[in-house]
Amino acid sequence: VQLQASGGGLVQAGGSLRLSCAASGNVFSIVVMGWYRQAPGKERELVATITDRGITNYADTVKDRFTIFRDRARNSIYMQMNNLNPEDTALYYCKADMEGLGSPIVFWGQGTLVTVSS
Repeated sequence: VQLQASGGGLVQAGGSLRLSCAASGNVFSIVVMGWYRQAPGKERELVATITDRGITNYADTVKDRFTIFRDRARNSIYMQMNNLNPEDTALYYCKADMEGLGSPIVFWGQGTLVTVSS
């Protein structure tokens, strides 16, 4: 599975961005896709995930501001980010989990940088 992320950029506080992640390869075995982020000097953290059944999960810090959704026809997921604040500044990574023997097989896309100015 290959993941191509895009959509990052520079935005002012209160603004919006939409991230995209397109999956290619053996996409039929993907069970979960999501977004993670890593700010400078911090560990990578979960932002939002969506399962193959459409069940979503969000970090408390982004609930009610971010929305993850998918387009099955394009094998893509998106994340609409509204009301951004400087604490959302980070490198955002797309992740896909594929069913494996005993434990999932994990794939990461390249990061896309989101910078929120105050």
